[in-house]
Amino acid sequence: MSSVVTFGAAGIGRVEQATADRALQLALDAGVNQIDVAPSYGDAELRIGPWMPRIRSHIFLNCKTNKRTREEAAAELRSSLSRLQTDRLDLYQLHSVGKRADMEAALGPGGALEALVEARASGLTRFLGITGHTHDAPSTMLWALDRFDFDTVMFPLNFVLWAIPTYRADAERLLEVCRQRDVGVHIIKTAARGPWGDQPRTHTTWYQPFDDQEHIDRAVAFNLSRPGVTTLCSSGDVDILPMFVRAADRVQTPLPPAAESAILAEAGAFSTPFIGNWA
Repeated sequence: MSSVVTFGAAGIGRVEQATADRALQLALDAGVNQIDVAPSYGDAELRIGPWMPRIRSHIFLNCKTNKRTREEAAAELRSSLSRLQTDRLDLYQLHSVGKRADMEAALGPGGALEALVEARASGLTRFLGITGHTHDAPSTMLWALDRFDFDTVMFPLNFVLWAIPTYRADAERLLEVCRQRDVGVHIIKTAARGPWGDQPRTHTTWYQPFDDQEHIDRAVAFNLSRPGVTTLCSSGDVDILPMFVRAADRVQTPLPPAAESAILAEAGAFSTPFIGNWA
């Protein structure tokens, strides 16, 4: 059984070990029992590695590869295991396959999926998943689930994205398919309020996050009120993490219709983080 919050390790990839240690300890003290990391998250694997001898037996460990060929993905898996100081993962994911072309490359002949299947067969991971950004992520994942029986999906969702009719329709279809097939759902970008634009970057996230408890409470409560949503990846910023955990601890779902309508009414004041090449 997963904790409601998964520790998103992107936030510790560019900080010193002491800061990473404080963030990890805070998450563990709050009951978080799932860690999600990737080699593309700076030094995050190296920050987590020293913890593994102590916590591996009671942590569900997710890792990812954004490589698209079998050979590259297999090599990256070996590197990740070494950096994480463990001999196995619980979940290995095709990373950043929200666009159809990336998914097709990973699933095609000689693609990265072959390395994932081999890893599962040899005991290097228990489960296989897919992750993706962009507005195409839900529809791309629906396409992928028709072609391979993935165990999990990880995609963006928040009240701003939910207010976009086409995105909401695709997300609702994906959540229903996951419910029918017992596919695990990880949600990212719960606390995203929009792109940085010309504003000073005050947090380590590539998007501008909500950074006050009230908005984070509302964003977390909204996502956990979506049917089929049970697990949220924490924001990739060590300062946002405590507020995110507190929000999940005290949320009561489902939201009453009036409260949900009030949150959606605010969506126009914010923006999707996916612009330019991320759209």
